[in-house]
Amino acid sequence: MNRLLIRNGRVVDPSQGLDQGMDVLLEDGCVAAVGERLETPAETSVLDAVGLVVAPGFIDLHTHLREPGFEYKETILSGCRAAVAGGFTAICCMPDTEPVNDDPAVTGFIRERAEQADLARVYPVGAISEGLEGAELAEIGEMAAAGAVAISDNHRPVSNALLMRRALEYARSFDLPVAVHEEDLDLSDGGSMHEGGVSTRIGLRGIPSSAEDVMVARDLLLAEFTGGRLHLCHLSTSTALDLVRVARRRGLTVSCEVAAHQFVLTDEDVAGANYDPNWKTNPPLRDAAEVESILQAIYDGTVDAIVSDHEPHHADDKELDFSDAPAGIVGLETAVPLALDRLVHGRVIGLMQLVRLMSTRPAEVFGLPGGSLREGAPADLTLLDLRVLRTVDPESFESNARNTPFAGMRLKGWPAATIVGGKIVWQRKP
Repeated sequence: MNRLLIRNGRVVDPSQGLDQGMDVLLEDGCVAAVGERLETPAETSVLDAVGLVVAPGFIDLHTHLREPGFEYKETILSGCRAAVAGGFTAICCMPDTEPVNDDPAVTGFIRERAEQADLARVYPVGAISEGLEGAELAEIGEMAAAGAVAISDNHRPVSNALLMRRALEYARSFDLPVAVHEEDLDLSDGGSMHEGGVSTRIGLRGIPSSAEDVMVARDLLLAEFTGGRLHLCHLSTSTALDLVRVARRRGLTVSCEVAAHQFVLTDEDVAGANYDPNWKTNPPLRDAAEVESILQAIYDGTVDAIVSDHEPHHADDKELDFSDAPAGIVGLETAVPLALDRLVHGRVIGLMQLVRLMSTRPAEVFGLPGGSLREGAPADLTLLDLRVLRTVDPESFESNARNTPFAGMRLKGWPAATIVGGKIVWQRKP
């Protein structure tokens, strides 16, 4: 029998309203007991968590693992290494692979590779449309049977409203959320950063906030019409978040996420980076007012999940001009410390709410195991050290990629250990 006793930690579990010093006993891949001064059964390994937070394992709803097809950027193995080093016990990977994950064979391949890695749990997200081309629905039912937990066309918006309606209707049959990147491509018009005073000043074509807002409005109406489960990816504007609030008051089943970099950086940081493409993201880094609206939405509960939006790129891709370089940054190893530093230590939210946003609620939104330390729950835990100060060092990343705007940033609060299935899969060195 495989047993691990975690002693002397501060247990924070929103699913049970727990925030106190307790022990956690893990047995054969499940939580066996949570309580004060638990006895140590025979043949039990012990992990002393004094000074650490013990939380249900963090779950990232939005990552890009690149394999199959783009292994020069990232592999499932290297992505899983980055995930557990970043405190994530489970990740959901987007379908932008080659071939695209629009077929159950690709879904199965991803799951097989993840099982071989034996680190983080990997949940594939299938494509909405064949080839991510927005013309014909993919084999949604077959992908669901193969293990897909949601469908998405990734960073390609579903421009065809009828196709989006059909996706919501069909996915409803399998109780799958439809996760969408909201962008009107006609309004974004090839822009590369947020449209505003900064883009005008530095001479880059901008993407207006309305490019996101109009698509959010359309899809919320379609979700209301179809009764489908809509999940809005990496929202970045105040109007989009307001539309979510209105939709919930109308009784819609809608959830939304924000990426960690979106509440830390602004378009002024793009200007200060001297056109460095490591500051190019999609949606773009917005202005300070929009960032404040994101923080407010996190505070008031509008946001359901904080994600990494991990997008690894090869160094050569990020050496292009800002306008031509691909958007996206790596985030698996920085999302948790960014959230702890900016949100918890920044007194935006408390630790209980952060764990809810990075564990309990993501599990609920995509219907995944985990998110709780109740007896019988999966033995997936994230241990945090709230006191430690560390500097982001891309050269130490487990990811194959280094495209981050946070190099050299000093952050307070980092993962200390990651436990999956009752096994310590990563532990930070002193």
